[in-house]
Amino acid sequence: MRPAGRADTDSLYFTYPHFDPPADRSKLSAPVPVAIVGAGPVGLTAALALAREGVPSVLLDAKATFNDGSRAICVARQSYHILDRLGAVAPFLEKSLGWTTGRSFYRGRQILEFRMPDSPREKFRPMYNIEQQYIEQFLWDAVAREPLIDARWQSRVTGLEDLADGVSLTVEDPFGSYHLKADWLLAADGARSTIRGLRGLRLKGENFEGRYVIADVQMAHDYPTIRRALFDPDCRRGGTILVHRQPDNIWRIDYQLRDGEDEKEAVREETVRASVAAVLDEIGYSGPWELEWWSVYSANTLALDDYRDGRVFFIGDSAHIVPIFGVRGLNNGLADAHNIAWKLARVLQGKAGEALLDSYTPERRGATLDVFTNASRSARFMTPPTAGWQLMRDAALNLALSHPFAGALANPRQMTPYTYADSPIVAGDDPEFDGGPSPGAALPEARAGDGFLSDLLGPGFTLITFGSDLAATLEDLDITHVDLQPGSEAAEVLAAKPTTAYLVRPDLHIAARWYDARPEGIRQALTHSLAGGAE
Repeated sequence: MRPAGRADTDSLYFTYPHFDPPADRSKLSAPVPVAIVGAGPVGLTAALALAREGVPSVLLDAKATFNDGSRAICVARQSYHILDRLGAVAPFLEKSLGWTTGRSFYRGRQILEFRMPDSPREKFRPMYNIEQQYIEQFLWDAVAREPLIDARWQSRVTGLEDLADGVSLTVEDPFGSYHLKADWLLAADGARSTIRGLRGLRLKGENFEGRYVIADVQMAHDYPTIRRALFDPDCRRGGTILVHRQPDNIWRIDYQLRDGEDEKEAVREETVRASVAAVLDEIGYSGPWELEWWSVYSANTLALDDYRDGRVFFIGDSAHIVPIFGVRGLNNGLADAHNIAWKLARVLQGKAGEALLDSYTPERRGATLDVFTNASRSARFMTPPTAGWQLMRDAALNLALSHPFAGALANPRQMTPYTYADSPIVAGDDPEFDGGPSPGAALPEARAGDGFLSDLLGPGFTLITFGSDLAATLEDLDITHVDLQPGSEAAEVLAAKPTTAYLVRPDLHIAARWYDARPEGIRQALTHSLAGGAE
């Protein structure tokens, strides 16, 4: 919602573009390898990731512009690595606000200051704040430059039919309707997914009772980019408040509604203004401010049982809804898109059989369940669901006033990439290792030459060695070879000696590693990573 007198997309800091429906109607029904429904951040990322693999796609969205309002604002380090792989990270780095620190307060007194892991060997900071409007704009700018992506706005999917070798979509736009045949379909159409509804699928899980009002305000507040959590503040006794800084002097304020507080009354503009004013007084800001947008939400942990339904794959919020505490919703969706894109590409290019696609659900649903575990802990601490949880939470916060160790309970737990240890296409670990990342984990970063290890990776699979001559025996494989110096920072991070090798997947996760690598083992691991290779 926006203040009275302002239109839905009348923002204080962002100019929403307008996109017309397709003008050229001659090729709308031409078959495509992949159709993507939903041009939000996840759908845009999927289209870019497929294009990087050389796969054309059609991107469909019912809207005429980007998503509006207060949506995702926190983008994690691993997501910046994904954006970097897509060649789209530069404007994000220029606009966003990197941050490493969070502070928690109980009844006005600081009880915790945490710092997320960071060091000079990292290319990106652990977290960045940026409004979703810019996320969509920057991804769209990259999509608009990509000839392999056919983006169609004001194009609503109203029908979906299974074919022997694909799906047929019925698409409606202001000029009429048509059928579009696609080999594969990615549903990136959000929490209220049309595709999920057309397939008769439902999300399952848990709803949390805590309700929050999100309000974005613009003000020249000079507090640094630090996440602030206020427990039981004077302005909202018994509740919790979160405060985040964003670009353009926009501040995100989340405040918890009290039990019994009427939701309709809580989102009236006058009530929101009064509540925000009380929060600003609580944090010591007395200058002018303007209200940008507000909404109300509750925390949920909901997911599909299977992210695949025939030739349809669900990515992002169409597959799962996670609590916002811990900034895992958008970041989880971007990882979904990156994961399915490289697998679909190899199937379409005949480099792998369709069995490779069976690894998508266990890997990405596994990541969602891991998110549920961590986010649920945060949600229960932020919004205790029962009197017992409330008593325990308040006891911990009281204890934190005099015993710093108890303040750690207010730590929201930083998001880390999920390890695909149980994936059917990830190799078992080599027991000779004493340290370093295990198979399935995301490749850690390290400085290499004038740049970083991630800069050296190829577009597909990459074999990392440390001075061995393994590459000479593997020249027939479709992989990039990176040879690093023994004793280098990367060798230290990867616990490597001169005979060690790591095989890294296109999505930056480790497929296999060997303390003493042999060519036969590397060949077998690459085939295993492709679920047996081409059929």
